[in-house]
Amino acid sequence: MTDLRSYISQVKKMGQLHTISKKVSTKFEIASLTAQVDGANAILFDNIRESKLRLVANLVGNRARFAKAVSSTEDTIHEKIITAISKAKKPKISSTGKFFENKSRDLSILPIVTHFEKESGPFITSSVIYSQNYEKKTQNSSFHRLMPIDRTHFSIRMVEGRHLHRSFVDAKEHGEDLKIAITIGVHPAISIAGAYQAEWGEDELNIANSILGGKLTLTKLPYSGRLVPSGTEIVMEGKVLSDKTHKEWMVEMLRTYDFERSQPVFELENLYYRNDAIFHDILAGFAEHRLLMGMPIESKLNRDVKNKLPQTKQVIMSNGGCNWLHAVVQISKKNNNDGKKAIDETFAAHRSLKMVTVVDDDIDPSDPVQVEYAMATRFQADRNLTVIEKVRGSSLDPSSDQKNLLTAKLGIDATRPLDKRQEGFEIAKIPGANKFHLAKYLR
Repeated sequence: MTDLRSYISQVKKMGQLHTISKKVSTKFEIASLTAQVDGANAILFDNIRESKLRLVANLVGNRARFAKAVSSTEDTIHEKIITAISKAKKPKISSTGKFFENKSRDLSILPIVTHFEKESGPFITSSVIYSQNYEKKTQNSSFHRLMPIDRTHFSIRMVEGRHLHRSFVDAKEHGEDLKIAITIGVHPAISIAGAYQAEWGEDELNIANSILGGKLTLTKLPYSGRLVPSGTEIVMEGKVLSDKTHKEWMVEMLRTYDFERSQPVFELENLYYRNDAIFHDILAGFAEHRLLMGMPIESKLNRDVKNKLPQTKQVIMSNGGCNWLHAVVQISKKNNNDGKKAIDETFAAHRSLKMVTVVDDDIDPSDPVQVEYAMATRFQADRNLTVIEKVRGSSLDPSSDQKNLLTAKLGIDATRPLDKRQEGFEIAKIPGANKFHLAKYLR
């Protein structure tokens, strides 16, 4: 139960899977249909015009399916992920991998989707890359989008300073290409672990194994020497060339276009895939993309902010902030400066955040109407507003200084001031309201 197919079966049992048998195209049609189910059902395409492979999208596009992926309830997602991080354990090694059923050296067999009008081309958006940490000699797993150049080459989007980029720079400085492996179509728990920004030298597959109850097995690849999940649908191995780059630009999780960048080039050595393989596509800027990237960070925020400020009840990264730039912190306020402390600790825990709003424990932080209500009734701009200028922010924000990665950050303390009459902030309730149901009176 650690591969993509087992998870798709679970989603089907949940009643949250659409299966499309009508022939569809990878050029805009799949992206358009995926966008229409955003946040609702997963969608499986059985009949693709440009490829013999199948394709699935919107796998973890809502919190219910995300919870299913990590074997938890919606209320215990963060507890499960935090525990998996703290109790990460190495998977078992198997000499066999299901993906060895077929072999090719032609990338054109893959149903790579063209998503948006002005992107530089089609992109593989679900690819997890496995490389060796040159210093710790451990393996790293991380998400990177790939744009095909020809039948044996991709460009790879690397964020400067992140772990894969650091390993690539080290190999380049030694005059070497960097051998890597790439997986497409894994159990979402592996994707979730790959999206988590683990500490330098830690292996994200150990976290995935912990999420999957210690049942994950890995298989070593012959050319790259990398270990990949044995049940993967599609596996590629090859090398990132030290002396070649290719220009590209893409839509990011804010659903805006990134600027043109020259990126490293991957050269294919081997492509393996299962019989009747399933390709996984993630629509950039939509629910699955935002939850995959944002939820592991939300778990990290809940752990770190609670450790620094025990009054913290929960932290959520809002949908309106693309599950990346805005956070709402719910606290049980004890002192008047608790709101300011919560703002400071939350910004410190995730530097991409642009706005933090702090609310009391009678406000649902996931409800934007309740959060705005707290701002309307408990917030004073001259006393409860924090503005931090010219600090490190997200490279994705088009309103920021993207060249120097500088932004301005906003903190809003929308909690009750403890030096005012507390009865004035009590939200009025109707006694026994949960006993009366209008539908019974309309029969």
